[in-house]
Amino acid sequence: MLVIVHPFMSLTIASVLDELEFAMRMHMLHVLAVAGTLLVVPVAWAHHSFSMFDQTKISRITDAKVAEFRFTNPHSFVVIEQGGIRYVLECNSINMMIQAGWQFNSLKAGDKVDLAYYPLRTGKPGGMLKTITLPNGKMLQAW
Repeated sequence: MLVIVHPFMSLTIASVLDELEFAMRMHMLHVLAVAGTLLVVPVAWAHHSFSMFDQTKISRITDAKVAEFRFTNPHSFVVIEQGGIRYVLECNSINMMIQAGWQFNSLKAGDKVDLAYYPLRTGKPGGMLKTITLPNGKMLQAW
């Protein structure tokens, strides 16, 4: 066994290799931690605030025609048309909507629905869907 003599300590090659292996494992853990953080940050930045919706007011639309239903993450969307105006209404995530009774085929283009929503603060047509009454009379919560 080779022994390296130093005035303050004596080390074997095996102990040096053990120290190097430990240091490399720690370095790899740090690299993975940083990489994981960098993957999560864009998702956090991509999510928006709900301040764009006026949650002190509830607007209602009756007998609206569904133009599109997007059952997607991070938020689903219902697009309706009423009186020549197209409204884009944001909903919750798929997971939360499924728990509230929604399915991917709950709505289809052409369905006539009644709904309540929190309007956009800008006054533009659209907002955050609160409830929707389906053609069969079933009411679903969107938030």
